[in-house]
Amino acid sequence: MPSLLLKLSGPMQSWGTQSRYRRRDSGHEPSKSGVIGLIAAALGRARTEPVDDLARLNFAVRVDAPGTLLRDYQTAKDWDRPRDDVSLSTRYYLSDAVFVAAVEGDQEALKNIESALKKPVYPLYLGRRSCPAGYDLVLGIREESAEEALRNEEWHVPEHRRAEFPDPVQLRILRDAKPGEQGDLVQDVPVSFNQEHRQYAVRAVVSAEPKTVENPKGKRHSDVDFMRTVTEA
Repeated sequence: MPSLLLKLSGPMQSWGTQSRYRRRDSGHEPSKSGVIGLIAAALGRARTEPVDDLARLNFAVRVDAPGTLLRDYQTAKDWDRPRDDVSLSTRYYLSDAVFVAAVEGDQEALKNIESALKKPVYPLYLGRRSCPAGYDLVLGIREESAEEALRNEEWHVPEHRRAEFPDPVQLRILRDAKPGEQGDLVQDVPVSFNQEHRQYAVRAVVSAEPKTVENPKGKRHSDVDFMRTVTEA
């Protein structure tokens, strides 16, 4: 089946799967619920509308640049009610991360999603409202499965950042498990985005063989002076 590829990059993104109350975590890679939510927003679906058709799409993601985890401590107060306590929260974000996500499904459905993402009904975010999606979000439809499309897609880290990475680079690929396949259980399959009663189902996630990319601007492991690195740390 064909797959639609999306480039998820920006100054900050946050993909929470375990956020509760005053602590808003972020996973190390985009969640299926986060990407499906982004697609639902583009299509103009209200939070109360069903998303089972979108949740059935096969999902995979490739980590092109893991980014840096940032902790943001926030305070908020209603100044019209000065006697009320200050509201405190801790939020986590990924800074300068780059991911390529793939959704695999029916060709016609993917074309509709692609068109909607280019002209979205609602604003598109990378997990949270404070993290807008980039202008180059849509990479296009590939006539391959989600995993194959990610394996054949070019590395999307810009040239000026490639010296930060080793040579070669190993790009992690995570995908939905196939029927009967074992994987890590993650509760991020959206059942309902209704704010009064959000529901998420569990899926099995498999770590596929990583994609290896030659990086002439990076350092080979043999170029690194281990003892000097340890001494200067």
